[in-house]
Amino acid sequence: MITTEQHIDDILIPILEQVSDPEIPVLSIMDMGVVRSAVFENSIVKVQITPTYSGCPAMDVIGDDIKKALKDAGYKSEVELILSPAWTTDWITPRGRKALEDYGIAAPLGVEADKDVLLHGKRLVKCPQCGSTNTKMVSQFGSTACKAQFQCDDCLEPFDYFKCLK
Repeated sequence: MITTEQHIDDILIPILEQVSDPEIPVLSIMDMGVVRSAVFENSIVKVQITPTYSGCPAMDVIGDDIKKALKDAGYKSEVELILSPAWTTDWITPRGRKALEDYGIAAPLGVEADKDVLLHGKRLVKCPQCGSTNTKMVSQFGSTACKAQFQCDDCLEPFDYFKCLK
């Protein structure tokens, strides 16, 4: 027997999985973990999303993309921004972490390892090109505020590292 919740998941999750993160287009907003809930309420799909950090400029685009995807599927929708609890990189799915690495962005490490890398220069970040941890931080700021710029000393490729946020 299919429950209402399973039915909603069967309908809404495939639609929301088609919405890409505008800054990292190989990731869906589901893999990023920004979708907190999606429910039918009085024939309207209500979606709650949490930004990866306060003031993230991509959230307006994500909200618009969600509304468009649901409209294209025949649903009216509302999108609400939820700030608490704050988003954490722990919410990135295993599929999302793999997609990051396949795209050339090193996935976030844990909090303590992140501090060791960003504050103490430890070589723990794995190069997404060759897999070496013989890498160094070039800048604490990468292509977006949530990333740092690194370079591999083995293959010499530059790459972004997605900072750990808790």
